[in-house]
Amino acid sequence: QVQLVESGGGLVQAGGSLRLSCAPSTRAYASGSMGWFRQAPGKERDVVASINWNGRTDYVDSVKGRFTISRDNAKKTVYLQMNSLRPEDAAVYCCNTSPPSDQYWGQGTQVTVSS
Repeated sequence: QVQLVESGGGLVQAGGSLRLSCAPSTRAYASGSMGWFRQAPGKERDVVASINWNGRTDYVDSVKGRFTISRDNAKKTVYLQMNSLRPEDAAVYCCNTSPPSDQYWGQGTQVTVSS
């Protein structure tokens, strides 16, 4: 099983910003579309944002205008810039292919937002 490595999470006050990074395997990255997903305690894991090979992005309504997904094909890295964070954004954030593949789920990175 090949896991993706996420980093950049932490504790931030409401209104603050964080930048998450994901360094997937070459095989995962080459699959094309990549996405960020999040899971809060007691809730299901949901997609937050996705980006295809050409840079086309898509976002869940609750993060539009606040989050930006991007990718650096030279570094094979996917980013999630999160601004104006809210307490309801707190979750474990994971990256994966989009749609996700079970073989690529990693530990994720914890984002905590204090009010």
